[in-house]
Amino acid sequence: MHAYSSLNEQLRSLVETHLPQLRGETANLVKALRQPNVRGRWGEMQLKRVVELAGMLEHCDFLEQPSAAAEDGRQRPDVVVKLPGGRQIVIDAKVPIAAYLDAHEAADDARGEHLQRHAELVRGHAAALSRKAYWDAFKPSPDFVVMFLPGEMLYTAALQQDAGLIEAVTNEKVVLATPSSLIALLRTIALGWREQALALNAQEVADLGRQLYERIGSLATHWSDVGDKLGKAVGAYNRSVGTLETRVLVTARKFTELKAATADDGELEAPQPVEVLPRAIAAPELVEREAAVAQARERAIRVGAG
Repeated sequence: MHAYSSLNEQLRSLVETHLPQLRGETANLVKALRQPNVRGRWGEMQLKRVVELAGMLEHCDFLEQPSAAAEDGRQRPDVVVKLPGGRQIVIDAKVPIAAYLDAHEAADDARGEHLQRHAELVRGHAAALSRKAYWDAFKPSPDFVVMFLPGEMLYTAALQQDAGLIEAVTNEKVVLATPSSLIALLRTIALGWREQALALNAQEVADLGRQLYERIGSLATHWSDVGDKLGKAVGAYNRSVGTLETRVLVTARKFTELKAATADDGELEAPQPVEVLPRAIAAPELVEREAAVAQARERAIRVGAG
């Protein structure tokens, strides 16, 4: 019992020490999120984290500056996702959350009113996004824009107050996405990129295989020429050995008989003939290629002679 009492005392002390600090930090965070620039930056950071988790940083462009091409004051979205085939999907993360923060600070009887206003602001922001018609500015693009809600609770709270929210924003060509649903969407797109990369690599492998096959054939033709020339060289060598033995050495040995040369000068010996010939290429595909090359050479010679 004494041990439990001591543990309870330590826990109470811990709560009393850190709870005020935690409340103060939470209040500072809420205060910061009420500032539009901080709120926008928080949404952008959450969106970038989602893109990282989905492994899509390579295929996403983060745009932070106003669009110079827009004459109607239209701002650039937060992210443009590149799809296989050259299409794009636009994502905007500038979602109003002030009413949601008010709801959590309000008393229980006033919380519903703030949450209702939160749902109205979400619906209104979707309508504003629709009027920007990002799909016209970022062609080719599907005719919708993704409205990113940087927290699951923002989506749940709005949907609980406005049951027709999804249908309403869909009619505005807006798709609501939370971190979890956006990760699923981006990972599906990433799968498409991987499949396209595999298809491109497969084509490149096929091209390399075709080139390698052709080059192996060319190399086999060259080796066949080398073997043919080696065979001719061996034949010429053996003929020269025969001439040396039957014509040259017969005459040279008479110098010994005539005492013009002595045994101390050594006996003249004929070199040994070469009995091993180059191995002929026997692979059918290489033999056929060699025959085709030989025929092409003969045709070229006949055309040149003509």
